[in-house]
Amino acid sequence: MSFWNINTTEDAGSFETGGGTIEPIPANTDVLAICDEAKWDQSPYDDRSYISLRWSVMKPEDFRNRKVFQKLRVDHQDPKKSEKAKRMLAAIDYNAGGKLQASGEDPTDESMTKHLTNKPMVLRLQVWEIETEQGEKKSGNWVSAVSPAKKAAAKPAAKPAEPTQAEIDSIPF
Repeated sequence: MSFWNINTTEDAGSFETGGGTIEPIPANTDVLAICDEAKWDQSPYDDRSYISLRWSVMKPEDFRNRKVFQKLRVDHQDPKKSEKAKRMLAAIDYNAGGKLQASGEDPTDESMTKHLTNKPMVLRLQVWEIETEQGEKKSGNWVSAVSPAKKAAAKPAAKPAEPTQAEIDSIPF
């Protein structure tokens, strides 16, 4: 049997997989999640490095296996923003066992993968929204807080709250 032995239609140059738009998890929702990827990445805008984390939601069931992406701009040119990102990384590290800070060394892809991934913790999610140059609106989630997994987790927010200007200004992208 040939690899290309597939069912084709009259218009072989077009194909749509289906699916649709996935709405963001409501603002102020606490979820139980694990980091399943941690690595350094490079910003295409200012050539500064940042730490990229990918979270996989475990609870609540309604959001199970959803992915949340987090950028920690620990190398930001604004020292206050850099400090804030490092404090978030320190909190994540603490909840994962504290071995990154204990090493006293700068984190590497390998050390972050070893010490931050597969450790459950509670994330507080918010919603970001932007309008593209084409006028299209996009939205997604960002992590506003982390806490130990033992905290009462996975409770959806009663009513999504409007983000403050400070929260909008601190959106990690």
